[in-house]
Amino acid sequence: MSNTFKRLVLAGLLSLALTAHSSELKVGYVQVDKILQEAPQTAESGKKLEREFSPRSQELDRMAKQIKDLETALDKDGLTITEAERRNKERDIQNIKVEFQRKQRELREDINLRKNEELGSLQDRINKAVQTVAKAESYDLVMYSGVAYAADKIDITDKVLKLLGKK
Repeated sequence: MSNTFKRLVLAGLLSLALTAHSSELKVGYVQVDKILQEAPQTAESGKKLEREFSPRSQELDRMAKQIKDLETALDKDGLTITEAERRNKERDIQNIKVEFQRKQRELREDINLRKNEELGSLQDRINKAVQTVAKAESYDLVMYSGVAYAADKIDITDKVLKLLGKK
């Protein structure tokens, strides 16, 4: 289903619900962007990922320094060594560069996978917090995706953030 179609169906359902029970319907909305920026779990997740991947990142930093040092040494000694020694050193540097690029790519991929896992976990927590607030305050409908406009009086984002902050 396309997003446009989903929005039209949702708008139709909302319109129908509003006309059928206009005095009884309690609607709220949540700013997911704000929650993702301000939830304490977001910062915790970032620190957790940093701790998890720091050793590999430091290893890449060491490799980059090693490559630079080897290239500097080759430039410095280039005139005093034989052509065969020069080719061997260039080949060694190239092999280290290839290994560096492979490790760099693997690290990026692993970080992206873990970020997606952490984001999924955070989204689950957010969904549970939204449901908890909605049930506790008897909301009939809470929207948090694809809202073009919502009045401040139905914004429950701060309540959800408060609940997330307690966990």
